Amino acid sequence: MSSSDIAVHADLADALQQQAVQAGATSPAVRGADWRLAVVATIGTDGTVTTTDGIIARRMATYLTPAAGDTVVVSISSSGNWLAHGRTAASSTAGTWQPLTLSGGWTVYGTPYWTPSYRINGDGTVSLSGLAKAPASALQPQTLCTLPTAIVPTSKSRFPTEVASAIHGVLDVNATGSLQVQDYSGNATWAALDGVRYRLI
Repeated sequence: MSSSDIAVHADLADALQQQAVQAGATSPAVRGADWRLAVVATIGTDGTVTTTDGIIARRMATYLTPAAGDTVVVSISSSGNWLAHGRTAASSTAGTWQPLTLSGGWTVYGTPYWTPSYRINGDGTVSLSGLAKAPASALQPQTLCTLPTAIVPTSKSRFPTEVASAIHGVLDVNATGSLQVQDYSGNATWAALDGVRYRLI
């Protein structure tokens, strides 16, 4: 075999090897299971999400409130089936309480009480905490704030709350995004948020 024949065979072997590597990189049957990050484009009515690069992935039971734009963890089995495990948390807010932006004259009550805050729980619920101070005149109903989009529920929830010493009212978490207190007599002095936990969907 001439040196030119050897060179041709070597080039062919290199080309075949490169094709095999590329095929393995794109085939889960060769590569095995894998995971990566993806961005949700649309949400299906059948329990799936479609990513911006065209992957259709089945949502895990814990991924309860998908939204377009979510950065999610997706994985693929060796048979080519995709799963969406859930959204990733921002590094600055993961597992932490975030302050609510109060409005309408409502302010943070201050020491020794918690600042009015919210936390998104892993089971698709939201917890509230803290004590908000009412404006000078706080006849019902009163809007404490507009909730961040991420914690606006699809249906309304109502909770008993204390609005002054020995005076109780109702805290409404509205599907419109407003957080209100009402159904009390006289003026409110504060609104207690501790113990409130509501469903998102």
